[in-house]
Amino acid sequence: MEIAGTSTEQDGGAVLAVRAEDLSIAYDRRPGAPSAVDGVSFEIPLGHTLGVLGEAGSGKSTLARAVAGGARDDQRGAPRIVGGALEVLGRPVRDISRRGRDALTLEVGYLPQDGGSSLLPQLTVGENVADPIYARDRRFDRLEAGGMVARLLDAVRLPLSVMTSFPHELSRGQRQRVALAKALVLDPKLLVADDPTMGVDVLVRGRILTVIADLQRELGFSALVIGHDLRELRSMTQQIAVMHAGMLVGYGDVDEVLATPLHPYVAQLARTQGTLPTRVRA
Repeated sequence: MEIAGTSTEQDGGAVLAVRAEDLSIAYDRRPGAPSAVDGVSFEIPLGHTLGVLGEAGSGKSTLARAVAGGARDDQRGAPRIVGGALEVLGRPVRDISRRGRDALTLEVGYLPQDGGSSLLPQLTVGENVADPIYARDRRFDRLEAGGMVARLLDAVRLPLSVMTSFPHELSRGQRQRVALAKALVLDPKLLVADDPTMGVDVLVRGRILTVIADLQRELGFSALVIGHDLRELRSMTQQIAVMHAGMLVGYGDVDEVLATPLHPYVAQLARTQGTLPTRVRA
């Protein structure tokens, strides 16, 4: 499979959406400053989903932002890759040019934390979802764009009547699903969803994750989904990466990671899932 002149075929023939190798990411540019992400390695095959779990401050959101194309050297306050390698859809991301980053982000949908709050308040729901289309091509046919928006709103389980509503007229869970539709409107090959249920009512959280899982199966995109609840993540994927203090402390099949914890934090997770006795040597 070729993507803009580069191949996603890796050594050994595996086709990958994301490959991180000894990846380190920092915000402080001074030599020797601590990294927010410290030497992590993982892979996401095309068409698969990886769930990333960790406490607040574990580096998972920084990782998501980097995979979505937000790691850069030319922007103050942005994360910066300071070690190792990161490839997204076959493209090396470290030191990528601005033109290369712009091309890559057209193929990566990014749903940030509380993405519903990032919707433009002066635009209707339909205009918000269509916004990435016109950012790419201002002359795009309006009728065709409207059809694309309508199909996506239906796919995320929202009535078409919300197209003419404004974001403040919707619930938080509805706004989050609008933001998901916006992230998918350009038909990306990879979706990066950073804790998509954060702040959403507990009765709605499962619905949002179900929508993402259903769309992933239907449309075939790859996905990196950040979460804080293991039960929620394992409802949509069996592959997880567990982060703690910037490092990867568990990676692989959920049941295998929990059955043989290699770090106290993973052992704690296993106990909360009822897969380990309460007294375990971690």
